[in-house]
Amino acid sequence: MNPRLSALHPYPFEKLRQLMAQAPVPPADLAPINLSIGEPKHATPAFIVDAMKNAMAGLSVYPPTKGDPALRGAISHWIAQRYGIAPPNPDTQILPALGSREALFAFAQTVIDPAAGSLVICPNPFYQIYEGAALLAGAQPWFINAQENLNFGYDWKAVPVDVWQRTRLLFVCSPGNPAGNVMALDDWKTLFALADEYGFVIASDECYSEIYFKEADRPLGGLQAASLLGRTDFRGLMCFSSLSKRSNVPGMRSGFVAGDAALIKQFLLYRTYHGSAISAVVSQASVAAWGDETHVVENRRLYREKFEALVPLLRPLLNVEWPDASFYLWAKTPYSDLDFARDLYGATAVTVLPGSFLAREAHGVNPGANRIRIALVAPKEQCLQAAHRIARFMEKH
Repeated sequence: MNPRLSALHPYPFEKLRQLMAQAPVPPADLAPINLSIGEPKHATPAFIVDAMKNAMAGLSVYPPTKGDPALRGAISHWIAQRYGIAPPNPDTQILPALGSREALFAFAQTVIDPAAGSLVICPNPFYQIYEGAALLAGAQPWFINAQENLNFGYDWKAVPVDVWQRTRLLFVCSPGNPAGNVMALDDWKTLFALADEYGFVIASDECYSEIYFKEADRPLGGLQAASLLGRTDFRGLMCFSSLSKRSNVPGMRSGFVAGDAALIKQFLLYRTYHGSAISAVVSQASVAAWGDETHVVENRRLYREKFEALVPLLRPLLNVEWPDASFYLWAKTPYSDLDFARDLYGATAVTVLPGSFLAREAHGVNPGANRIRIALVAPKEQCLQAAHRIARFMEKH
């Protein structure tokens, strides 16, 4: 076996299963409500389902690794419209992917030299795929802690020079998981300057980009930031996005990678061997999804209603606020997040994710400690019921 596999940590939800096994059995009259997993529960739009049904003839052909030209064109058009920039070249700057998770992991394998003592800078808390991708590529993750006083952003200037010198890849997530914070243009300007100076690549995870609350206040994206700063070739930048949360199709496994043409070329070479092509069935459904915004506006409305209902209830109890974007609440707990999540489930049958499961201890602290992530993915009625149960639990504790 690959000895690097032994370096991987258990996934957060495996830790959660073990923790919940220690919890008291919840009252029998309370139906379980799971708000721990960021899996969209809103209905998949019918027109996407219909597009997939109408494309079944595509099962009889091997899909091209580079992706269907029509899909690459649809993605390029969507990027241009969404971010107000010139459309990326669909032939050289875009690759369809089997969701952003697959692409984020695979991309690290193409840009890391395992013999060079490479570092991969990861936000902390973070999506565990970043860490696993770094370790299995032969690099070591270096964690930069989110700071509440920076809107859960990062003090990039505090990273030591010797760390930057060994860095080959930097992961960012905006809107962030779990805090929902959005990177500003100044953050991008700082990172681009550092990438130019030290020669690392930026991988920008933007899978939550379409879950926001004001139609006129859309989160800034990496390609958009690069364009605004005159980096129209997107050098050193790869952005990853997905239909899963935007269009409520997590099981379809459809997303894209877009950015630096030189990086795309090498990633395509890797994928030729890796075997990560999107079938014609999924491609046609994806073209339909990227081409429609009405269902995405409606999706945001459903999330906004849940935040409007829950934040006033939970703010005085868990010191929770609206995020900039995404469908998570990043709430403080009055005592250990692990104990709180276990006790909450035992008393209320509501499952949340301990924040420390999403982070590592780095520089003397675990920035997820004494926090929980609440995913507002269930229907509004269930989320509201969960909030009332949490409120009663807090009143007793």
